[in-house]
Amino acid sequence: MERISLGRAKNRVDDLQAGYRATRRREAWRAFLLVVPLLVFLAATFIYPIGKLLLLSVRSDEVADAIPRTAAALADWVGPPTLPSPQTFDLLAADLRRASDQGAVAVAGRRLNNYEAGFRTLLLKTARQLPATSDRPYSEVLPEIDKRWGEPETWRLLKRAASRDTPDFLLRAIDREMTSDGSVVPVQRSQSVYLDAFARTFSISACVTLISLVLGYPVAYLLATLPARQSNLLMIFVIVPFWTSLLVRTTAWYVLLQPNGVVNSLLIKLGLTGAPVALMFNRTGVLIGMTHVLLPFMILSNYAVMRGVSPLYQRAAVSLGAHPVVAFVRVYVPQTLPGIGAGTFLVFVLALGYYITPALLGGASDEMISQLIALQMDQQLNWGLAGALSVYLVLFTLAAYFAFNRFVGIDRLRLG
Repeated sequence: MERISLGRAKNRVDDLQAGYRATRRREAWRAFLLVVPLLVFLAATFIYPIGKLLLLSVRSDEVADAIPRTAAALADWVGPPTLPSPQTFDLLAADLRRASDQGAVAVAGRRLNNYEAGFRTLLLKTARQLPATSDRPYSEVLPEIDKRWGEPETWRLLKRAASRDTPDFLLRAIDREMTSDGSVVPVQRSQSVYLDAFARTFSISACVTLISLVLGYPVAYLLATLPARQSNLLMIFVIVPFWTSLLVRTTAWYVLLQPNGVVNSLLIKLGLTGAPVALMFNRTGVLIGMTHVLLPFMILSNYAVMRGVSPLYQRAAVSLGAHPVVAFVRVYVPQTLPGIGAGTFLVFVLALGYYITPALLGGASDEMISQLIALQMDQQLNWGLAGALSVYLVLFTLAAYFAFNRFVGIDRLRLG
């Protein structure tokens, strides 16, 4: 009887465990179904567009789609110093006629202009002057339209652009290019733009982060230590910028910092300067505007930690003979390091991708990488290069995260 009772009890426990697991599975599925709409929204509006942009950094279909048969024939061409076969010339003529009807020549020419200025004009001119039929081979007709078709270098560039998979955008984004023999070399100094822009972006972001820490830490300390009524009033002033558009805040600084603006007028009236100071269209304006926008993130990150720090430890250090400044630096500040770390990382990463503030308040020498990405997308229509710049920005941001995690330990930070 005892053995039977034990067996029934064991079966009962197994049934309860099975029921518990089934309930957990149902709850997990219910929770998953609740977040499915959000996942679909994120995939459609965030993940897919960004993934598509990043894919464009290593892929180019414009030329291959415009002249598909020529691209296939050039894939078997050994390259200079010989010219492609006469059949390749015929295929190019046929492809240009078809692409001209579809308007794809201009798109392909814009892509080829990345390799050599004037290639778009060459394609359009050739497509326009091609005879409808010809009794002679096109290996003779095309060089008569433009002598460049008789040069192997022109065909080498065409073959290179006709490849769908290309490293050109990634190389150009770090001021490198591939020569005719396949080696990678730096571009001419006059064309070197993007490495300087990346260095400038990191420099500005680091300066804004440091300024935000210096200004924000005392404010966070006051928020955490003042009486509730005064602390709440100060908190209102901190969070008010979140209720205002970023564009409006930046435009306000545009008004304040101009030569005849409020700041310069005040400086002149106080006798601190005899003439207006250049506060706009330079690094000073960029740092002021970006610090104003990002400072609340630093303050709130530190405040979240400081409000949980007990003042008893600092008082105990003072009662034991430590100077108040020494007690603050050696007792209080170490307890707030998680807030310093979180605020520093948050402000730095946000500053890396800033666009509006540097565009309005900065000068030509203060362009950040986000402005160059927008330039390639909106004006140059070079989506491949914009994607390559975005890839490096993402990689550099991840590198900053791992470096920060290595030295500070962001995965161990705890707020509040």
